[in-house]
Amino acid sequence: MLRSLYSGISGLRSHQTMLDVTGNNIANVNTTGFKSSATQFRDTLSQMTHGAGGAQDLVGGTNPAQVGLGVLVAGISTNFTQGSAQATGRSTDMMISGDGFFVTKIGTQTLYTRAGSFDPDSEGRLVSPDGAIVQGWPAVNGVIPDGSTALGPVTIPRNAVSPAVATSTVSASGNLPADASTGTALTRDIDVYSADGSKRSLAVTFTKSATGWDVAATDPNGATGAGTMTFNADGTLASGGSLTVGGIAVDLSALTGYASLSTVSLDKQDGRTVGTLESFSLSKDGTLVGSFSNGETQAIARIALATFVNPGGLEKAGSSEYTATINSGTPQLGTAGTDGFGSLIGGSLEMSNVDLSQEFTNLIVAQRGFQANARIITTSDEVLQELTNLKH
Repeated sequence: MLRSLYSGISGLRSHQTMLDVTGNNIANVNTTGFKSSATQFRDTLSQMTHGAGGAQDLVGGTNPAQVGLGVLVAGISTNFTQGSAQATGRSTDMMISGDGFFVTKIGTQTLYTRAGSFDPDSEGRLVSPDGAIVQGWPAVNGVIPDGSTALGPVTIPRNAVSPAVATSTVSASGNLPADASTGTALTRDIDVYSADGSKRSLAVTFTKSATGWDVAATDPNGATGAGTMTFNADGTLASGGSLTVGGIAVDLSALTGYASLSTVSLDKQDGRTVGTLESFSLSKDGTLVGSFSNGETQAIARIALATFVNPGGLEKAGSSEYTATINSGTPQLGTAGTDGFGSLIGGSLEMSNVDLSQEFTNLIVAQRGFQANARIITTSDEVLQELTNLKH
């Protein structure tokens, strides 16, 4: 049989594969985190009709003569270039800007993905649309463990609380009027907290004396404190910059003593009541930071990223996920924003990197290649028909 017939058949098969790959790229033009693929061809073994001849004194050398036997698909490579960002506004949507993959786990299988469309399940764990659980480092009392610890599910604990903290210091600021009449009293109060989160009002009274100001503090628990403040001629504090009441240190060092200005206030204290989780946000290093009802912010968990020496060696596992292979290398785990890892953007998703103009061009090339190889087969068939007609 004619070799051209089989060459045409191999060309049809190869260009059909190219059509399949191109069609899959176009079908996934709007798939989150999808990476397009490209087809590479290679020629098959060539049949030797005669070998090369060496040069001699009276005869020149000759080149080998070979007839090719068709084409094969050498490989289908994945293009891991960055896709465009699409803002969604959802706090659980995440996008990797740069290198890296999210690490997920479904059953005992570890998967890797660029698609950051996650949602919490009934247990508060972040999961992908197919149920794969996002992996990272859960925080312990608001502290993220170092990257040497084992990965675990990233969980958003909706019943998380920020513990109450007892007030230990109160700070005052502003000015006590130096020209106030003797006996003038200014009372300021501020809410402070006990260790169990209960709130009470601490009152501090400033009374003008002949030499400065007398300070008296009262706590609803029955504790009291007293002191005396004096100021220099230029309004700066000379003495009496603090007092203690009921175990709470009242810092008065920021007060001044200028004339005709009464702005003294108690504006800061370091205690808080117990708080419940209200919302969370994503930092560029992958840390989920929870915001609590008591105004406290606290780390909840950190998303882990993985990189590979050869990302092209990853095997597609469906659902925009990949599995490691012997040729991808072992995954290197790390934190977003560190060397070799991209940063994370919250409230956005990475779009498909399919270039439609290129894919439609590839579609035309594959179609014409298929048609040309089909013509090889019909032409070879006509030649064979001529051969069979020789006997008539």
